[in-house]
Amino acid sequence: MQLRKIDLADTHAFSSFFLDYVSGRETLTPFYHHPPTVRGIGAQVEQKKSFPAASREVLVRTLRKQYATLKPTGAVAASIEALGQPTTFTITTGHQLNIFTGPLYFVYKIVTVINACKQLKKAYPQYEFVPVYWMASEDHDYEEIKSFRLAGKKYTWETDQTGAVGRFAPTGLAALAKSLPADASLFAKAYAKNPTLAEAVREYVHGLFEAEGVVVMDADDADLKRLFLPVMHADILEQQPAAWVAQTNQRLEAAGYHPQVHARDINFFYLAGSTRSRIEKQGAVFRVVDSALVFTADEIKQRMHDHPDEFSPNVILRPLYQEMILPNVAYVGGPAEMVYWLQLKRVFEEVGQPFPVLLPRNFALVVDAPTARKQDKTGLDLPLFFHEKNYLYNHWVLKHSQATVSTSAEQHQVAALFQALRARAGAIDATLQKNVEAQAQRVTNALAAIETKMLRAEKRKQADKLRQIEAVKDQLFPQGGLQERSDNLLNFYPADPNFLTHLLAHFDPFDFRFHVLTYDQG
Repeated sequence: MQLRKIDLADTHAFSSFFLDYVSGRETLTPFYHHPPTVRGIGAQVEQKKSFPAASREVLVRTLRKQYATLKPTGAVAASIEALGQPTTFTITTGHQLNIFTGPLYFVYKIVTVINACKQLKKAYPQYEFVPVYWMASEDHDYEEIKSFRLAGKKYTWETDQTGAVGRFAPTGLAALAKSLPADASLFAKAYAKNPTLAEAVREYVHGLFEAEGVVVMDADDADLKRLFLPVMHADILEQQPAAWVAQTNQRLEAAGYHPQVHARDINFFYLAGSTRSRIEKQGAVFRVVDSALVFTADEIKQRMHDHPDEFSPNVILRPLYQEMILPNVAYVGGPAEMVYWLQLKRVFEEVGQPFPVLLPRNFALVVDAPTARKQDKTGLDLPLFFHEKNYLYNHWVLKHSQATVSTSAEQHQVAALFQALRARAGAIDATLQKNVEAQAQRVTNALAAIETKMLRAEKRKQADKLRQIEAVKDQLFPQGGLQERSDNLLNFYPADPNFLTHLLAHFDPFDFRFHVLTYDQG
């Protein structure tokens, strides 16, 4: 497998907000503490040494309970026990509970975390770094997770369950696994064996990454949420975080950036049974939206203390919850995650929590051998395929046509001619200059129209070659988007049992370029 790296800006797939963060632009430095470097994380370790020993005890006890049925040995068991030590820190990524891992970038996130831990261990051998996958088990985003794409076909899990998806029974998923055109036995076993989707996801992630010591974290737990009670009070009873986020958003907007998320007055859901609904304060009482539940201030305060697991943080407070229950020094996320985390530094400061290093995940394109051969035959360098189809077609035709299709030379000549005419006309009567400019634009437009017609005719002559280009583009960029956001692990893993090993060998978590992995054509 060959590795090639492309600057993120050259892929035309990322926002300027994210690119500014990756490049370390000074306008964004006020919104985070340390940069996403080995040295930056080293500085973060010093801050995170304040993580309470009592919180470590709760964390380890909870993980032992969550892993009771898996009975991990080796690297995972060592990771869990290491978390009880004051010299152990985590690198964490989080993601929805997509079925069958969902899009490829789910796997890329975890690989980035693993490799970051390895590099940090080399740089700071006196510490341990544990890779953590944080399951977004409390999300109620069934519509977002119910489908995945394999071999060009969309597969969907149909269920009428509601509420937090991690609590769903994975009914029907084992049968779906057996119907797939790839060996999905790892997933079939996990879905058939476990009573909830969260437990099934833990099992198959464990199966994929057990050797790397990855710990799967489910924060839907009463003991863990009890550690979060001070923030529950500040948000639900006093509505403080909303003001902190709003102030940060104003600063971002003043710097020319568009905030991605906005805080509500209350940033918790009420979570019970199949219900996960927003909590709103209405006058002196607290109502659970779309339900008959109503609490007085005293009642909801008592409820928090008695049943903290019934209160689920939204996107604004979930990052803070994560950092309060883990000895975490860096969060690995995608472009959208990096942006909304940058809105939250003030929230962390107000509650006295270290703000973690934000480490962008690795981005990748995998090119199988048949597609690599087809791409070579097109004569187009791979980075060009990140452009739209029409750009590819025009580029190829203009480069390979035996006729001169472009009228750019004529347009330059016309521009020079009319510039001279404008000067001559202006010397006679200044009002004539606008007329000359108008005539120049008409001629330029006519030349452009001629070029368009010649290009269209040349494309018809080169139709076979353009179809080859289109086939490669569609294979590498399914549905017109990045492969990693559409295709599934099963497109590669069953055919190549070493697929994850390749990713681990080639991804560099501190190299923020697009990784292109191409299988050998031999």
